[in-house]
Amino acid sequence: MPSNLCILHSNAYILTRVILQLQAYITAAMESSKLLIALFVVQVFFPCHMSIQAAPENSDLFREYIGAEFNNVKFTDVPIDSNVEFHFILSFAIDCDSTSCSSPTNGKFNVFWDSDNLSPSQVSSIKSTHSNVKVALSLGGDSVGDSYASFDPSSVDSWVSNALSSLIDIMQEYHLDGIDIDYEHFNADPDTFAECIGKLVKTLKNNGVISFASIAPFDDDDVQSHYKALWQSYGDLIDYVNFHQFYAYDQGTTVSQFISYFNTQSSNYNGGKVLASFISDGSGGLTPENGFFIACSRLKSETKLHGIFVWSADDS
Repeated sequence: MPSNLCILHSNAYILTRVILQLQAYITAAMESSKLLIALFVVQVFFPCHMSIQAAPENSDLFREYIGAEFNNVKFTDVPIDSNVEFHFILSFAIDCDSTSCSSPTNGKFNVFWDSDNLSPSQVSSIKSTHSNVKVALSLGGDSVGDSYASFDPSSVDSWVSNALSSLIDIMQEYHLDGIDIDYEHFNADPDTFAECIGKLVKTLKNNGVISFASIAPFDDDDVQSHYKALWQSYGDLIDYVNFHQFYAYDQGTTVSQFISYFNTQSSNYNGGKVLASFISDGSGGLTPENGFFIACSRLKSETKLHGIFVWSADDS
Protein backbone atom coordinates (compact mmCIF):
# COMPACT_ATOMS: atom_id res chain seq x y z
CA MET A 1 0.00 0.00 0.00
CA PRO A 2 1.44 3.47 -0.84
CA SER A 3 2.76 5.33 2.20
CA ASN A 4 0.39 8.29 1.84
CA LEU A 5 -2.58 5.91 1.67
CA CYS A 6 -1.32 4.19 4.81
CA ILE A 7 -1.16 7.52 6.57
CA LEU A 8 -4.69 8.34 5.42
CA HIS A 9 -6.05 5.02 6.74
CA SER A 10 -4.14 5.48 10.00
CA ASN A 11 -5.47 8.99 10.51
CA ALA A 12 -9.02 7.86 9.75
CA TYR A 13 -8.69 5.02 12.23
CA ILE A 14 -7.41 7.33 14.96
CA LEU A 15 -10.13 9.90 14.28
CA THR A 16 -12.81 7.19 14.41
CA ARG A 17 -11.48 5.92 17.75
CA VAL A 18 -11.48 9.45 19.19
CA ILE A 19 -15.06 10.08 18.02
CA LEU A 20 -16.28 6.78 19.45
CA GLN A 21 -14.52 7.44 22.75
CA LEU A 22 -15.96 10.94 22.89
CA GLN A 23 -19.50 9.68 22.18
CA ALA A 24 -19.20 7.03 24.86
CA TYR A 25 -17.79 9.45 27.37
CA ILE A 26 -20.47 12.05 26.72
CA THR A 27 -23.21 9.44 27.18
CA ALA A 28 -21.77 8.42 30.52
CA ALA A 29 -20.95 11.93 31.65
CA MET A 30 -24.41 13.31 30.87
CA GLU A 31 -25.70 11.07 33.63
CA SER A 32 -23.30 12.54 36.17
CA SER A 33 -21.82 15.94 35.40
CA LYS A 34 -21.40 18.37 32.51
CA LEU A 35 -18.07 19.33 34.04
CA LEU A 36 -16.58 15.99 33.07
CA ILE A 37 -17.41 16.65 29.42
CA ALA A 38 -15.60 19.95 29.51
CA LEU A 39 -12.57 18.40 31.16
CA PHE A 40 -12.44 15.62 28.59
CA VAL A 41 -12.63 18.04 25.66
CA VAL A 42 -9.82 20.14 27.14
CA GLN A 43 -7.64 17.08 27.72
CA VAL A 44 -8.16 15.65 24.25
CA PHE A 45 -8.16 18.71 22.04
CA PHE A 46 -6.41 21.63 23.76
CA PRO A 47 -2.94 20.04 24.03
CA CYS A 48 -3.16 19.06 20.36
CA HIS A 49 -3.90 22.68 19.37
CA MET A 50 -0.99 23.99 21.42
CA SER A 51 1.48 21.52 19.97
CA ILE A 52 0.51 22.49 16.43
CA GLN A 53 0.86 26.21 17.14
CA ALA A 54 4.28 25.81 18.74
CA ALA A 55 5.67 23.26 16.27
CA PRO A 56 9.26 24.29 15.38
CA GLU A 57 10.18 24.94 11.79
CA ASN A 58 12.81 26.69 9.72
CA SER A 59 11.94 29.11 6.94
CA ASP A 60 13.50 30.72 3.88
CA LEU A 61 11.81 34.06 4.63
CA PHE A 62 13.82 37.28 4.18
CA ARG A 63 12.33 40.70 5.00
CA GLU A 64 13.79 44.19 4.62
CA TYR A 65 12.44 47.59 5.63
CA ILE A 66 12.78 50.27 2.97
CA GLY A 67 11.96 53.91 2.35
CA ALA A 68 12.11 55.55 5.79
CA GLU A 69 15.29 57.57 5.32
CA PHE A 70 14.75 58.97 1.82
CA ASN A 71 18.16 57.87 0.54
CA ASN A 72 16.80 57.37 -3.01
CA VAL A 73 16.95 53.59 -2.63
CA LYS A 74 14.75 51.66 -5.08
CA PHE A 75 13.47 48.09 -5.00
CA THR A 76 15.79 47.29 -7.89
CA ASP A 77 18.84 48.34 -5.84
CA VAL A 78 18.31 45.35 -3.54
CA PRO A 79 19.59 41.92 -4.69
CA ILE A 80 16.75 39.39 -4.62
CA ASP A 81 17.46 35.69 -4.33
CA SER A 82 14.82 33.73 -6.24
CA ASN A 83 15.10 30.85 -3.76
CA VAL A 84 13.70 32.76 -0.78
CA GLU A 85 10.38 34.31 0.12
CA PHE A 86 11.20 38.01 -0.04
CA HIS A 87 9.22 40.75 1.73
CA PHE A 88 9.83 44.46 1.29
CA ILE A 89 8.31 46.50 4.14
CA LEU A 90 7.53 50.11 3.20
CA SER A 91 8.32 52.41 6.11
CA PHE A 92 6.07 54.04 7.22
CA ALA A 93 2.35 54.72 7.02
CA ILE A 94 1.45 56.98 9.97
CA ASP A 95 -1.80 58.43 11.28
CA CYS A 96 -0.51 61.99 11.25
CA ASP A 97 -1.07 64.88 8.86
CA SER A 98 1.14 65.13 5.81
CA THR A 99 3.92 67.15 7.44
CA SER A 100 4.27 66.22 11.12
CA CYS A 101 2.91 64.19 14.02
CA SER A 102 2.17 67.12 16.30
CA SER A 103 -1.53 66.51 15.57
CA PRO A 104 -2.38 62.78 15.38
CA THR A 105 -5.27 61.95 13.04
CA ASN A 106 -6.94 59.07 14.94
CA GLY A 107 -6.32 56.30 12.44
CA LYS A 108 -6.34 58.35 9.22
CA PHE A 109 -3.08 57.12 7.70
CA ASN A 110 -0.83 58.90 5.25
CA VAL A 111 2.22 57.68 3.32
CA PHE A 112 5.51 58.78 4.91
CA TRP A 113 7.95 56.60 2.95
CA ASP A 114 9.98 57.67 -0.10
CA SER A 115 7.06 57.43 -2.52
CA ASP A 116 9.04 59.03 -5.36
CA ASN A 117 11.35 56.04 -5.52
CA LEU A 118 8.89 53.49 -4.11
CA SER A 119 5.73 54.29 -6.04
CA PRO A 120 2.71 52.12 -6.88
CA SER A 121 4.08 51.44 -10.37
CA GLN A 122 7.43 50.40 -8.91
CA VAL A 123 5.71 48.03 -6.49
CA SER A 124 3.85 46.43 -9.40
CA SER A 125 7.05 46.19 -11.42
CA ILE A 126 9.17 44.47 -8.75
CA LYS A 127 6.38 41.99 -8.01
CA SER A 128 5.87 41.15 -11.68
CA THR A 129 9.63 40.75 -12.21
CA HIS A 130 10.10 38.55 -9.13
CA SER A 131 7.28 36.13 -8.36
CA ASN A 132 8.76 35.47 -4.89
CA VAL A 133 8.43 39.12 -3.82
CA LYS A 134 5.64 40.50 -1.64
CA VAL A 135 5.36 44.05 -0.37
CA ALA A 136 3.91 45.23 2.94
CA LEU A 137 3.57 48.54 4.72
CA SER A 138 4.59 49.26 8.31
CA LEU A 139 2.51 51.38 10.68
CA GLY A 140 4.01 53.87 13.09
CA GLY A 141 7.76 53.97 13.38
CA ASP A 142 9.61 56.29 15.72
CA SER A 143 9.03 59.88 14.64
CA VAL A 144 8.33 62.47 11.98
CA GLY A 145 10.55 65.53 12.31
CA ASP A 146 10.58 66.52 15.96
CA SER A 147 7.39 64.65 16.88
CA TYR A 148 6.94 61.04 17.93
CA ALA A 149 4.67 58.89 15.78
CA SER A 150 2.50 57.97 18.76
CA PHE A 151 -0.46 55.62 18.96
CA ASP A 152 -3.17 58.05 20.07
CA PRO A 153 -6.75 56.88 19.38
CA SER A 154 -9.87 58.83 20.34
CA SER A 155 -11.74 55.55 20.76
CA VAL A 156 -11.40 51.98 19.55
CA ASP A 157 -14.32 52.15 17.12
CA SER A 158 -13.41 55.51 15.57
CA TRP A 159 -9.73 54.60 15.21
CA VAL A 160 -10.48 51.24 13.60
CA SER A 161 -13.04 52.78 11.23
CA ASN A 162 -10.61 55.49 10.10
CA ALA A 163 -7.71 53.06 9.84
CA LEU A 164 -9.64 50.62 7.68
CA SER A 165 -10.82 53.34 5.31
CA SER A 166 -7.43 55.00 4.87
CA LEU A 167 -5.29 51.85 4.80
CA ILE A 168 -7.47 49.98 2.32
CA ASP A 169 -7.12 52.94 -0.05
CA ILE A 170 -3.32 52.94 0.34
CA MET A 171 -2.99 49.18 0.04
CA GLN A 172 -5.10 49.01 -3.09
CA GLU A 173 -3.25 51.92 -4.67
CA TYR A 174 0.15 50.36 -3.95
CA HIS A 175 -0.85 46.72 -4.61
CA LEU A 176 0.31 45.60 -1.16
CA ASP A 177 0.14 42.15 0.44
CA GLY A 178 0.59 42.62 4.16
CA ILE A 179 0.88 44.88 7.17
CA ASP A 180 3.51 45.37 9.89
CA ILE A 181 2.82 47.03 13.25
CA ASP A 182 5.77 49.14 14.41
CA TYR A 183 4.35 51.65 16.90
CA GLU A 184 7.00 52.60 19.46
CA HIS A 185 5.23 55.34 21.46
CA PHE A 186 1.81 55.12 23.08
CA ASN A 187 -0.81 57.54 24.42
CA ALA A 188 -3.19 54.67 25.17
CA ASP A 189 -3.18 51.67 27.49
CA PRO A 190 -2.19 48.17 26.32
CA ASP A 191 -5.77 46.86 26.14
CA THR A 192 -6.85 49.72 23.87
CA PHE A 193 -3.84 49.11 21.63
CA ALA A 194 -4.64 45.40 21.49
CA GLU A 195 -8.28 45.99 20.54
CA CYS A 196 -7.52 48.62 17.90
CA ILE A 197 -4.73 46.70 16.18
CA GLY A 198 -6.37 43.31 16.65
CA LYS A 199 -9.67 44.40 15.12
CA LEU A 200 -7.84 46.16 12.28
CA VAL A 201 -5.78 43.08 11.37
CA LYS A 202 -8.73 40.73 11.76
CA THR A 203 -10.94 42.79 9.45
CA LEU A 204 -8.22 43.21 6.84
CA LYS A 205 -7.55 39.46 6.84
CA ASN A 206 -11.22 38.43 6.85
CA ASN A 207 -11.85 40.63 3.82
CA GLY A 208 -8.82 39.40 1.88
CA VAL A 209 -7.06 42.78 1.91
CA ILE A 210 -3.88 41.30 3.44
CA SER A 211 -2.42 37.81 3.46
CA PHE A 212 -0.01 38.27 6.39
CA ALA A 213 0.62 40.50 9.40
CA SER A 214 3.63 41.08 11.62
CA ILE A 215 4.48 43.01 14.77
CA ALA A 216 7.74 44.79 15.59
CA PRO A 217 8.25 45.10 19.36
CA PHE A 218 11.49 45.75 21.19
CA ASP A 219 12.74 45.21 24.73
CA ASP A 220 11.24 48.21 26.50
CA ASP A 221 8.77 47.67 29.35
CA ASP A 222 6.08 49.99 27.98
CA VAL A 223 6.48 48.72 24.43
CA GLN A 224 6.43 45.08 25.52
CA SER A 225 3.32 45.57 27.66
CA HIS A 226 1.39 46.82 24.62
CA TYR A 227 2.56 44.12 22.23
CA LYS A 228 2.12 41.33 24.77
CA ALA A 229 -1.48 42.44 25.31
CA LEU A 230 -2.00 42.31 21.54
CA TRP A 231 -0.34 38.90 21.37
CA GLN A 232 -2.45 37.52 24.20
CA SER A 233 -5.72 38.57 22.57
CA TYR A 234 -4.94 38.32 18.86
CA GLY A 235 -1.73 36.30 18.54
CA ASP A 236 -3.39 33.81 16.21
CA LEU A 237 -3.65 36.59 13.60
CA ILE A 238 0.04 37.54 13.75
CA ASP A 239 2.23 35.65 11.28
CA TYR A 240 5.68 37.03 12.19
CA VAL A 241 7.40 38.80 15.08
CA ASN A 242 10.04 41.23 13.81
CA PHE A 243 11.83 41.71 17.11
CA HIS A 244 13.82 44.94 16.76
CA GLN A 245 15.76 44.71 19.97
CA PHE A 246 18.15 42.16 18.48
CA TYR A 247 20.00 45.01 16.78
CA ALA A 248 19.33 47.56 19.53
CA TYR A 249 21.54 45.65 21.94
CA ASP A 250 25.18 46.65 22.33
CA GLN A 251 27.41 46.59 19.30
CA GLY A 252 29.59 43.97 20.98
CA THR A 253 26.78 41.41 21.26
CA THR A 254 28.18 37.87 21.06
CA VAL A 255 26.67 34.83 19.39
CA SER A 256 25.74 33.24 22.73
CA GLN A 257 24.16 36.49 23.94
CA PHE A 258 22.17 36.76 20.73
CA ILE A 259 20.87 33.20 21.14
CA SER A 260 19.90 34.00 24.72
CA TYR A 261 18.02 37.14 23.65
CA PHE A 262 16.28 35.17 20.91
CA ASN A 263 15.13 32.43 23.30
CA THR A 264 13.81 35.01 25.77
CA GLN A 265 11.70 36.76 23.15
CA SER A 266 10.48 33.45 21.75
CA SER A 267 9.15 32.73 25.24
CA ASN A 268 7.52 36.17 25.42
CA TYR A 269 5.72 35.49 22.13
CA ASN A 270 5.17 31.80 22.66
CA GLY A 271 4.19 29.96 19.51
CA GLY A 272 5.11 32.93 17.31
CA LYS A 273 7.57 33.00 14.43
CA VAL A 274 10.21 35.28 15.91
CA LEU A 275 12.67 36.41 13.22
CA ALA A 276 16.39 36.96 13.65
CA SER A 277 17.60 40.43 12.65
CA PHE A 278 20.52 42.79 12.16
CA ILE A 279 20.94 46.48 11.32
CA SER A 280 22.71 47.15 8.05
CA ASP A 281 24.76 50.13 9.24
CA GLY A 282 26.44 47.97 11.91
CA SER A 283 25.57 50.36 14.75
CA GLY A 284 24.29 47.74 17.19
CA GLY A 285 23.55 44.13 17.95
CA LEU A 286 25.26 41.16 16.34
CA THR A 287 26.55 41.99 12.85
CA PRO A 288 27.19 39.58 9.96
CA GLU A 289 30.92 40.25 10.34
CA ASN A 290 30.87 39.23 14.00
CA GLY A 291 28.77 36.08 13.86
CA PHE A 292 25.16 36.84 12.95
CA PHE A 293 25.03 33.98 10.44
CA ILE A 294 26.75 31.65 12.90
CA ALA A 295 23.90 32.41 15.29
CA CYS A 296 21.41 31.77 12.49
CA SER A 297 23.04 28.42 11.75
CA ARG A 298 22.64 27.43 15.39
CA LEU A 299 19.01 28.48 15.38
CA LYS A 300 18.50 26.51 12.18
CA SER A 301 20.03 23.40 13.74
CA GLU A 302 17.40 23.73 16.49
CA THR A 303 14.63 24.35 13.89
CA LYS A 304 14.10 27.87 15.25
CA LEU A 305 15.13 29.93 12.23
CA HIS A 306 11.74 31.27 11.12
CA GLY A 307 13.36 33.88 8.89
CA ILE A 308 15.61 36.95 8.86
CA PHE A 309 14.81 40.63 8.62
CA VAL A 310 17.01 43.69 8.15
CA TRP A 311 16.78 47.34 9.06
CA SER A 312 17.18 48.70 6.47
CA ALA A 313 17.72 48.87 2.72
CA ASP A 314 18.18 52.64 3.04
CA ASP A 315 21.46 52.16 4.97
CA SER A 316 22.76 49.12 3.12
